[in-house]
Amino acid sequence: MLFSSISFLYYFLPIVIILYFAVPRKFKNIVLLLSSLVFYFWGEAAYTVIMLLMALSGYIHGLLIDKFRGSKLAKAMLISSIVIGIGTLGIFKYSDFFIENINQLFKSNIALLGVVLPIGISFYTFQILSYVIDVYRGNTKVQKNFIDFAMYVTLFPQLIAGPIVRYVTVAEELENRTHSFENVAYGINRFIIGLGKKVLIANVLGEFCEVYKATSEPSVLFVWLYAIAYALHIYFDFSGYSDMAIGLGRIFGFHFLENFNYPYISKSITEFWRRWHMSLGTWFRDYVYIPLGGNRVSTIKWFRNILVVWALTGFWHGANWTFVIWGLYFAAFLILEKVFLNKVFEKIPSIFSRLYVFVLLLISWIIFDANSMELAFDRMSAMFGMNNLPLITSQTLYYARSYLGVFIIAIIGATPLVKSLVAKLKSSEKINKGVNILEPVVQVVLLTVITAYLIDGSFNPFLYFRF
Repeated sequence: MLFSSISFLYYFLPIVIILYFAVPRKFKNIVLLLSSLVFYFWGEAAYTVIMLLMALSGYIHGLLIDKFRGSKLAKAMLISSIVIGIGTLGIFKYSDFFIENINQLFKSNIALLGVVLPIGISFYTFQILSYVIDVYRGNTKVQKNFIDFAMYVTLFPQLIAGPIVRYVTVAEELENRTHSFENVAYGINRFIIGLGKKVLIANVLGEFCEVYKATSEPSVLFVWLYAIAYALHIYFDFSGYSDMAIGLGRIFGFHFLENFNYPYISKSITEFWRRWHMSLGTWFRDYVYIPLGGNRVSTIKWFRNILVVWALTGFWHGANWTFVIWGLYFAAFLILEKVFLNKVFEKIPSIFSRLYVFVLLLISWIIFDANSMELAFDRMSAMFGMNNLPLITSQTLYYARSYLGVFIIAIIGATPLVKSLVAKLKSSEKINKGVNILEPVVQVVLLTVITAYLIDGSFNPFLYFRF
């Protein structure tokens, strides 16, 4: 079930909210658990059992680690949990990838399994692993109530596409969270903003990308517009979903951490990855990079750690060599920045470092969106006029004019400009009163426009479902 669907917005969500606030506190987690299972069953009926079994595995391993704390058996239980979690993810997400590569390498003919990827498995697997590892490290108390733990794993606001909510972040709120009108109001506002980013910006930019891929009249300018459109599309698609997840979580009393912080204003790739998909970046930092030794090792091992983390980060996104290369691409520039580029950026005007980030990110998203490196190289070479393409065509101009408005809105929206303006207006007591009155009106209008788009049956996929 999509957040950006009529069935979710006007049937599922209102019913869940009414039931949630109608029942006594001791039943609220049960309502959320059952609602989350219905939400997942709606689109992944066959794989709901897999999700529950993985939750049960994490729950039991947590109990055993706590019981045998300090012994070799506790470590064995940790390893067992990791093997089961990564193994299950590997079977569903990477089995055909490995079989295809074995067939190519050894000229064999092993049949592909054709296993369908369960939605959200990459996210809830990492959440379960973070819980078990934190219990082993003593960073959090073991959860002895399976209903509470299963609710944490299956919680529908963040189940299918994150952010990756660590157990330690919501441990206290699983059993003791507060509800208020302010939280509900904030949650609704945040959800509608995220929904607007997804439906009114990301979806329209996604349409533009599809137009480019289907065109019979490519041009250099068209490739650049596609690259920019895709960069903005993936940002508004994923950050919009994160906004919706954070908003829904707040309605039910949970405080999820932010997942994006205007990454396209970054002055370096290092800064970009501190602002983009922050829950994934910190997960790999805390559970892979630091255990490998981080930067407190020899230079060679430090570079190795960066390469390992970013190869895994890329591979996490999908079972294709393009994702691995995408991750290693970032690793290379992160190493270069740590070695000498950051020192260079300190001495030159920021416009040059921003231009550097802009171009590198466009190239990275071309790799990310391509089904093969051959296609990626073809598009990258076209960007720089090496495919004998015309600089511009009448078709390019037509679509550029048609989508100009959403490009402008998206570019402005990808910066803190609007947020800063609103904050400045609210700093005045008189204006703040007007803003508070106007805000619900804007929300209603925005939701009405979004609903009209959804009823119209516009382009409405969700990019991160495939991860």
